Amino acid sequence: HFLCRGMQASKNKPTKNAEPFYRLSVPKQKTSSEIINEARNALRTLRTQRPFTPAEDQRKLFGSGSSRAPQNRPPSVFSLHASSFDLAESRAVSGVRLSPLDHKPILVTFAKDEDSSIFLPKPPADVPEVRKVSSARARFLRRTSQVNFLSAKTIPPDQSEEKLDSEEPAMMNNLCRSNNNCLAEQRSYTPFNDESRQLLCNEHISRLERENFLKGTEGKFLFQLRRESDEMKKPDTSSSWPRSTGWKRRVTGLEDETRINELEEEEIFWHVKILPILHELEKVEDNVENLCLACTKLYQALNEGNMLGKRFKRRSVLLKTLYKLVDVDSDPLCLKLAKIILAMKVDGKNLLNVCKLAFKICRNEKNDHIIQNDRLLDCLLEVLRTEDLQKNNEALLYCMGAIKFMSGNAVLLNEMANKGAVEMFLQLVKQINNIKENDTHFSNMGHLLVQLTASLRNLADLPPARRQLLCNGAASELCVALEQRMNDKDVCTYIVRIFSKLSSYNDFCGALADCSRCYILFLALLNKHQSQQDLVIRIIFILGNLTAKNNQACEQFFKEKGSVHTLISLFQTYRELDLNAQKWYHERGGEEKSHPKHPSEAEDVLIKLIRVLANLSIHPSIGAALAAAHRVVELLVTVLEYKSVDDCEELVISAATTINNLSYYKVKSSAVQDKKLHIAEILLKLLMSNSMDGVVEAVRVFGNLSQYHEICDFIIQKKIHKFIIALLDAKNQDVCFSACGVLLNLTVDKNKRAFLMEEGGIRKLVDCLQDFGPADWQLACLICKTLWNYSEDITSAASCFGEDADTLLVLLTSLLDEELVLDYSRDRHSRDYHKLYWEREFKPVAEKLLDRIQSHHSFLPAVTITPF
Repeated sequence: HFLCRGMQASKNKPTKNAEPFYRLSVPKQKTSSEIINEARNALRTLRTQRPFTPAEDQRKLFGSGSSRAPQNRPPSVFSLHASSFDLAESRAVSGVRLSPLDHKPILVTFAKDEDSSIFLPKPPADVPEVRKVSSARARFLRRTSQVNFLSAKTIPPDQSEEKLDSEEPAMMNNLCRSNNNCLAEQRSYTPFNDESRQLLCNEHISRLERENFLKGTEGKFLFQLRRESDEMKKPDTSSSWPRSTGWKRRVTGLEDETRINELEEEEIFWHVKILPILHELEKVEDNVENLCLACTKLYQALNEGNMLGKRFKRRSVLLKTLYKLVDVDSDPLCLKLAKIILAMKVDGKNLLNVCKLAFKICRNEKNDHIIQNDRLLDCLLEVLRTEDLQKNNEALLYCMGAIKFMSGNAVLLNEMANKGAVEMFLQLVKQINNIKENDTHFSNMGHLLVQLTASLRNLADLPPARRQLLCNGAASELCVALEQRMNDKDVCTYIVRIFSKLSSYNDFCGALADCSRCYILFLALLNKHQSQQDLVIRIIFILGNLTAKNNQACEQFFKEKGSVHTLISLFQTYRELDLNAQKWYHERGGEEKSHPKHPSEAEDVLIKLIRVLANLSIHPSIGAALAAAHRVVELLVTVLEYKSVDDCEELVISAATTINNLSYYKVKSSAVQDKKLHIAEILLKLLMSNSMDGVVEAVRVFGNLSQYHEICDFIIQKKIHKFIIALLDAKNQDVCFSACGVLLNLTVDKNKRAFLMEEGGIRKLVDCLQDFGPADWQLACLICKTLWNYSEDITSAASCFGEDADTLLVLLTSLLDEELVLDYSRDRHSRDYHKLYWEREFKPVAEKLLDRIQSHHSFLPAVTITPF
């Protein structure tokens, strides 16, 4: 390139009274124009596309490219039936018969739990005395704290009332065919929960009242209950079926002091709201649509009665009914079943199976629309939030697998981001990171980590999710996972895919660059998985992003032991693969005229690897070191030797750009300098190609190499200068700038200056100055320097510049008129930039050139210049 420190113009011999341009004073602090100048003309970073990840043909727990052997990973396909569920797990703990008290208990309410009360009893009475207790207060519901205050002494039940078993009877193989039978069976047992022991009290409703209630008087009964409830409940109570122990009502026909406790409320709600739906579920087994509708009503009723979760007394009966319906082959029905079962807070084997059920539903992409409508995501996220990681790791695996499938849908993906899934996933990653390699759960956690990182990879596409990843320290946490799972290619691949996406953004790229261990991790992965193209290409892409945006990242990476050696090794490996592929292609495709449009896998790795080298070469000390690294330069040169623009344009141009960057450094052991003639020869192929980008890049390399006399002789000998002059007609600022750089260096040699006049170069330079001058003061300055070199031995303006002398004289006069060329209608920032660049770069050179022309010109021409 053609900055002052890299131009042959610095060797220009000034006239007696003129200061050489390279000695012009430069402010110590770089101006904005100088920064832009360097960015444009000196060393350039390279851009390349992010590696493409094709979508999987089928949704699987582990993708088709998984490194896990089938026998060493959980299956994606499995059979699931009603028999898969554990009925014993869903059974509520049976009640324990306790001796009634011979005194009136005192109700104690704990502030922390308004639904809990403790009766402080006296020692149990004898059985005969127990039977004398008034029937109005024969049984009470009691809940205790975790301490057992009462003994578990059992007494024979009253056969005329309710039977209390120590075990749950095998009941409801088919749902009750009548409400009477249902009630009889329901009342034949009472569950007892160990977590909150209960004393059961007689409802004191006669059999006749029950029959009337179930035959149709329940409407009147409930109306009276609701009316009394509405009168007594507090104003802020919103539930349509209040259940707190403070809510009390009187039952018609009973004494005023009889209170119906929470158990009675639940039982009434069960008979009135839940049982009819369960009957409906049994009756319409052959109609999936009706089953789905009944399940929807069931969920709503359970939610209304506050019966979701583990506290529900008849939870076991409900779950058994739902498990039977799993055998119905219908994804919409299974979706609704899974939602209810998950809401009932099952655990153990049943939690695993219901997560598998959700996984099976989500595996079918066609179910995405019904999943959106039924809000299954909420239930699965709740499982992740509440369940123990190590105890239920397999269940969480399938739960997370289902969520991963959902993340492939744009609507569900946005829903995840809005519901805080990113933070939840990162918390799980952190928990997994705390499990050490010698732990028995370490291997299984790797399976779960694959699902987590795959989901985070999809979330990384969303701006809100990216912000959450940044704010929650995803970079450092994922680096920890990467270090711990170095041997797990699947986990490593998904994490580098996340980094590949996120490192394209400046904020996350900075956060990743601050993780000092990421460089040694990336190098270790490259050395360990060198043949894994999908992993290698993404790591190289990440390193390209880091080195393009952060000088500190360049330094840290370069200082890591073996960093350059690793890059060279990869370069050699994939160059050989590319050479073999190209040889095979030419041998097989002799009759084929078309070449693949997209880079091959090997070419893509080489493109991104060369980009890292190009970016590293921008750093002054690193660039000088790389310029002296003969193996690096040799590999770049071989790319230009065996590859043409028609084969892979991006690869060839990337190699030329990197050579151009390295040619900027004049070090004693420069490999570019040693191979400069060979490089010039192979650049001819690029210079004569049909790729304008390739032509411009070749001209840029010649711009740096033309600082050497051997290259200038080569350019004239091969008549390259004619092609360079022709490029001035391209009417493209960048093309003209690159061409002017070569011409500037050629004009250093007195014996080569005449070519400008012979090939019409003066006219083209003047045209470029007129076309681009006011818009590009950097280009205008370069043109003036070229003309200054050319006119060193001037005796007459007319003989030196020919018929263009008058035009050039007037043009320079106009361009030096501040009022004429500086547009003060621009915004202040733009105006200040143009003025600064015009004053410090263009004006000193143009004034000296104008002075020279005027001193060798006999008159001022009467030429009119159109205002700019």
